[in-house]
Amino acid sequence: MKLLTTVLLLFAFSSINSQNIYLKNIHVFDGNTNSISENSAIKIKNGTIEWIGKQLSADPKDYTSIDGLGYYLMPGMIDAHTHISDLKAAERALNSGVTTVRSASTSSYQDVALANLSKTGVIAGPDVISAGVYVSPNLGETILADPRLSALSNGVRTDEELRLLVQINADRGVDVIKTRGTERAGLPETDPRQQTYTTAQLKVVVDEAAKHNLKVMVHAHGDEGARAAVEAGALSIEHGTYLSYETLTLMKAKGVYLVPTLITIEDLKIPGGEYSNPTLELRGRSMMPEAEQAVKNAITLGVKIATGADNDYSAESTTRVSLEAEHFVRLGMTNFQALQSTTKVAAELLDILDKTGTIEVGKEADLILLPKNPLENIMALQDVLMVISNGKVAIKRIPFHLTD
Repeated sequence: MKLLTTVLLLFAFSSINSQNIYLKNIHVFDGNTNSISENSAIKIKNGTIEWIGKQLSADPKDYTSIDGLGYYLMPGMIDAHTHISDLKAAERALNSGVTTVRSASTSSYQDVALANLSKTGVIAGPDVISAGVYVSPNLGETILADPRLSALSNGVRTDEELRLLVQINADRGVDVIKTRGTERAGLPETDPRQQTYTTAQLKVVVDEAAKHNLKVMVHAHGDEGARAAVEAGALSIEHGTYLSYETLTLMKAKGVYLVPTLITIEDLKIPGGEYSNPTLELRGRSMMPEAEQAVKNAITLGVKIATGADNDYSAESTTRVSLEAEHFVRLGMTNFQALQSTTKVAAELLDILDKTGTIEVGKEADLILLPKNPLENIMALQDVLMVISNGKVAIKRIPFHLTD
């Protein structure tokens, strides 16, 4: 039954409309400018944006025409910190308007496989920037992901062990390396401020990753662990709950990105969430003001901030990057800045801005349709009416008609 369900799901994704599309009667936020292009239309051909302009007097031949009903089109959202590891989770991400994700590790290289399925068109998306196995002091059950990991069953601490894990990840085809500077927040027995790897150890990871043309994202709640990561050459700090003004200033100077995942800290402090536990509820309550101040300081300093929901898009999860963008506005961003955090800035972080993140001719057709103007109402992100991913209509919640 499980195999049949998987086959049916793959068939559903692969049979999505792949014709050339003419999307009309829309207002466009392109991700570049703080404005809306009204009464516009877009032509999509072979998965890419072929043309953008004012609505044509007649629908073009050889295109499937879709009436946008006067709604608002913008680039698909990007989740720069997720743990998607199965097909249903990928579908849920698309349902929320996320057309690209950056994995923050999976247990057995499922993210590498999902990236291939999206790249080859077997599924509509989301596109996946994969991280593979977490470079962490203790792998636990993750050593089952690859036979070569058995050599690391006693831990990943020496320079040789750190290099080996990066090499195995690179050999498995990952796009980025994920490591840690501090302990987790989501376990009652760990303190998220506790540093795990030193600057020297993180530098080994960064240097080895660079040999394989890979950048490094670093989990770090505590300031000491985060600063070590910044000094070691990290591309981004994930979470950054207790970041000091000094560390944020250094991040700005070095061009290091921040992915705060505030929505997950909110989940910690809410009874009945994914982390339902009295200790974690109290921890979340104490962490949120710290994280909010860090984000406020980052906004003031001009540190580049990208959205990340830090979840696996399970059937029970309600954490989404659309909610993260709402937090950013609450903490001082303009709607335009928050929208760019979940599109253009995130694409820049993932080094895919030449392909997606904005609506431009020649880029992948990763688009979402919203009922209201997101430059005026950031909550519009939470009500996605249609998703076009890699030129395929993946999700459709509005009436449309076909023309000959």
